[in-house]
Amino acid sequence: MSMIDGHTQVLLIDDDPHLRQALSQTLDLAGFKVQSLASGKGVAARIERDWPGVVVSDIRMPDIDGLQLLAQLHEQDADLPVLLITGHGDIPLAVQAMRSGAYDFLEKPFASDDLLDSVRRALALRQLVLDNRSLRLALADRQTLASRLLGQSQPLQRLREQIGALAAINSDVLILGETGTGKEVVARALHDLSNRRDGPFVAINAGALAESVVESELFGHEQGAFTGAQKRRIGKFEFANGGTLFLDEIESMSLEVQVKLLRLLQERVVERLGGNQLIPLDIRVIAASKEDLRQAADQGRFRADLYYRLNVAPLRIAPLRERGEDVLHLFHSFSQAARERHGLAERQLQPAQCAALLRHSWPGNVRELQNVAERFALGLGLELDDAAPSASHDDESAVSGGLNAQVEAFERSLINAEMQRSHSSLRSLAEALGLPRKTLHDKLRKHGLNFADNSLPPEA
Repeated sequence: MSMIDGHTQVLLIDDDPHLRQALSQTLDLAGFKVQSLASGKGVAARIERDWPGVVVSDIRMPDIDGLQLLAQLHEQDADLPVLLITGHGDIPLAVQAMRSGAYDFLEKPFASDDLLDSVRRALALRQLVLDNRSLRLALADRQTLASRLLGQSQPLQRLREQIGALAAINSDVLILGETGTGKEVVARALHDLSNRRDGPFVAINAGALAESVVESELFGHEQGAFTGAQKRRIGKFEFANGGTLFLDEIESMSLEVQVKLLRLLQERVVERLGGNQLIPLDIRVIAASKEDLRQAADQGRFRADLYYRLNVAPLRIAPLRERGEDVLHLFHSFSQAARERHGLAERQLQPAQCAALLRHSWPGNVRELQNVAERFALGLGLELDDAAPSASHDDESAVSGGLNAQVEAFERSLINAEMQRSHSSLRSLAEALGLPRKTLHDKLRKHGLNFADNSLPPEA
């Protein structure tokens, strides 16, 4: 039996060839896409959970009857509409089926309009169910991204939007970002929000592999392929079959290995070292680099053809110094997690410490910030070694503009960080910040911040 066509709107199952042909013609003439089968055996296993159609089935059939088929289909998707066709003597069975979750039943002989009307209503219900599922999934995806990629800066919001768009397709992805920006976090989010989420996620750091073992690790080897190869080894690409392989620090791979990677990406096959068999792969490859690969290609350190093959869907992660308004929010989240992990009391940042965090250039990015926050939560102080260059003294306008920008960012970050704490009202938020409610109301509007209680009128 063939797989169920994903474009089928009505799956018709009846062992009577004459009735099956007549009903197929009726449905086809009414504009439905119909697939007809003589038996329901194995059908449930061939229908995907979110298949956008309905099933019309006779009750009395060999191999598997309509009630058994209904039970199998609803075990996989309880919301799938199933319409049953009954003979006069099957009315009690049809009533039992309705109690078991059948959408409708039609007693033979029935008018064509009755069948078409029931199918139309069932399809409308099915579309509503699928739309609701999509909305819930989209909401869950946004919540997942918001919990993994913390912050409200424009670069981060744009990154979350790009991840949401790319997760839905199977294209390979190139992630570009400095050390500590969270490239593996982004790669895992792409995997977990994709239709490969139930497959393996295999992460490998090419920069941490010795040159002598990198090919064996990635592509695998057969027994006796080289000295010490005492048994067959499955490589990371093959192990990731059906899922996602994350290849970090791809710029560290030798040109020889890059050639093999290019072939794998183009042909979607892998050949183990010492073997002759081409093994088909169904994987998504997410590569990551902290370098400008185009520049590396121009310098002959990276293959240009591999760069262009990978650069179809690039994702750039902004460094933390470009996400100033996220710093205090991230610091609060990381320090809170550390306190909860170690059972410690809360420590409050002083204004001078907040200013130091915002002024710091964060060469180690989010990873550095996380370490600083944990040390602070453990009571080890707040030590920062800022290597950021200072503004030129002979450009007063630049200094003034930079200072104003820092003050604005500092104020917004302080308010935003306090908003992340539990406040039941605008009044309690204003008290925590030491501001009149009207002043806080104005500052929230100025900085484009939203608070659940912000609809309350400000104090006079």
